[in-house]
Amino acid sequence: MQAIAEKNLKNLFTQTFTENVTGFVALPSSGSERRYFRIKSLNNNVIGAFNKDIKENIAFLTFTNHFEELSLNVPSLIAFELDQGIYLLQDLGDVNLFSLLFDGEKRLPVSDKVIGYYKQVLKALIRFQLEGGKNLDYSVCYPRQAFDRQSMQWDLNYFKYYFLKLKDIPFDEQKLENDFSSLIDYLLQAPSDYFMYRDFQARNVMIHKDVPWFIDYQGGRKGPLQYDLASLLFQAKADLPFELRNELLDFYLDELEKKIIVERKLFKDFYSGFVLIRTLQVLGAYGFRGYFQRKPHFIESVTYAMKNVKWLLGNLSIPIRLPELDRVMKLMLE
Repeated sequence: MQAIAEKNLKNLFTQTFTENVTGFVALPSSGSERRYFRIKSLNNNVIGAFNKDIKENIAFLTFTNHFEELSLNVPSLIAFELDQGIYLLQDLGDVNLFSLLFDGEKRLPVSDKVIGYYKQVLKALIRFQLEGGKNLDYSVCYPRQAFDRQSMQWDLNYFKYYFLKLKDIPFDEQKLENDFSSLIDYLLQAPSDYFMYRDFQARNVMIHKDVPWFIDYQGGRKGPLQYDLASLLFQAKADLPFELRNELLDFYLDELEKKIIVERKLFKDFYSGFVLIRTLQVLGAYGFRGYFQRKPHFIESVTYAMKNVKWLLGNLSIPIRLPELDRVMKLMLE
């Protein structure tokens, strides 16, 4: 199927630019089934994408058009053939925010310039959440229109079946399910009439012409403000210093208060809960991609996620008790 997709992408490029393809290189794949290619001719350079999931493509194309109309920094959509699952996008280069934290495999101190990028990203996030969520066609969201009870249950089951079970960490299933229900009930109280990007993390922020640009928002849906903030600041392998995370959280709230009324204590309590559910979802993803699919990158990332778990055990500030989940997280650190 991929060979056919590559042929179709070359044909779409030729039809769009009336130039022959002179370069066609597959880009490194991540955790998804989508495939990306850099396609070149004498005068043009684009990213070609192939994704056999048509519903996900519809969400991406719809969101892209909507965000472009709002002058949000997303890649321009150049051409697409929906029935073949292919499209051409503006090429934003190879530098993303995550890559600026490393020199090869060596972790770098977080520079003032990188902190500046994070602050630009947080300002843009508020625009996505507030402006981007207005008049958006949520009917195209995939797989859910909102980060609702079903979405949260899927994420927590992901953690239970692909992390706890694959790691042979013992737990009382009924007590854990009771805690899951309590956590979901609590998080559903957070205001959630905003656009939620879903995978808002440094790898999905390209630095193009010294400005942040945003990709991979096809999983977006209606949801709370805190989730995307938790995704960015608690991205496991980015491993930002905790004091910087707090500084950036306060910066975000300062900027948000310029737009809407914010009850900081309430916001931060919900934020703590969304850090928890995002961390558990990420551990489920690492378990599936690492322990089940045997991809080393994801196994290596578990160590960084454990630092977030340790932080949560000492700093979780939600007004509910989660005794079995608390016990399980302590076992995870042994």
